[in-house]
Amino acid sequence: MEETTTLRRVEVPTNAALLALFGAFDENLQVLEHETGVRIHAEERELTLEGAEENVQIASDVIERLLAMIEHNETIDRSRIRYAIALAREGNADLISEMMSGMVLVTYRGRQIKCKTVGQKRYVQAMKDNTVTFAIGPAGTGKTYLAMAMAVMAIKNKQVARIILTRPAVEAGEKLGFLPGDLQNKVDPYLRPLYDAIYDMIGAEAYQRMVEKGQVEVAPMAYMRGRTLNDSFIILDEAQNTTREQMKMFLTRLGQGSRMIITGDITQVDLPGDKRSGLVDAISILEGVDDIAVCHLTAKDVVRHELVQAIVAAYDKAGQNRRPERERAPWDQRRKS
Repeated sequence: MEETTTLRRVEVPTNAALLALFGAFDENLQVLEHETGVRIHAEERELTLEGAEENVQIASDVIERLLAMIEHNETIDRSRIRYAIALAREGNADLISEMMSGMVLVTYRGRQIKCKTVGQKRYVQAMKDNTVTFAIGPAGTGKTYLAMAMAVMAIKNKQVARIILTRPAVEAGEKLGFLPGDLQNKVDPYLRPLYDAIYDMIGAEAYQRMVEKGQVEVAPMAYMRGRTLNDSFIILDEAQNTTREQMKMFLTRLGQGSRMIITGDITQVDLPGDKRSGLVDAISILEGVDDIAVCHLTAKDVVRHELVQAIVAAYDKAGQNRRPERERAPWDQRRKS
């Protein structure tokens, strides 16, 4: 029995909106048709959607919300369209509009840093609402970049006096003495992603001035011991490579007027032997504690090249049954139940 074909018409308000919706060489239109299974015909500023009723409904919902985003000067690209379609298929088309109100920071070059997914927006809100925030997710989900944006915004608004960046140097076993140069030279290779993010936001010259004033501090985990960090925005990156002892030590450095952001990917634990990740341990112990948020980002929140999302999803699928037991977090098992 053949499926009934449904027709639906959608009005586009302006020619500029139509061009933005279709994209260069109609690349956005091709994604819409391929991902929804709906044929889309344009005549003047009227679109005719043709296909199975459910698919036409999804395509219509997505197009109407994409047009609303265009009206608010949001950029539409293929990855955003695929993400919007995925939300609509899940029955969450109303969440698409949440992508319009996620501006975090304006860089020194005038570029707006915005949340591009619902997961990212909830992550940013968690950082605003909580003293300690854990962000767990794969590469490319903006965990570190958005944390850095929030840190820069906090120091600009004088909410904190300094930004502290740290990352475990697993490859050197936290024994950095044999490396050449001063402390900065020793930890630079491990903290390069953090440098890249802050340079992008405030520029290299402003960064150097902030370092000279003591407003930015970069240090390996080993140098956190014995300190109390007051009035600081503290970011621990690659936290999956901390041990239990290191994580407890780091969390107990929290002082008055400070915020902590801990980011990591529990599928990429590089600890030697059978050591359990301090990040896995911490989220199993602390999830549900007041003023501590645990945000789980997924492959859907990947905002790098659209192929990265497919790569992450493929590795997740292939590796689910091969992951060592020590890398499996208790919450991972609960989410499957």
